[in-house]
Amino acid sequence: MTPLRNILDLTTEEAYHLATATLGHELPPLEAIENEDWGRDYVLQTLQQHTDDELARLGLARVRET
Repeated sequence: MTPLRNILDLTTEEAYHLATATLGHELPPLEAIENEDWGRDYVLQTLQQHTDDELARLGLARVRET
């Protein structure tokens, strides 16, 4: 079994592609957010909306608050 990748390890572009193309979220254009301080966090929040099972099917693990 392949270990799951933590979503925090994704680049903004990788997270954006997963959120929009794979999961169907409507986000501002990548060019508008990728260089903003809040851009990556904004995209990662869309991934956090999905269940652990949905993320695991994409090979990802949810960020857990400690």
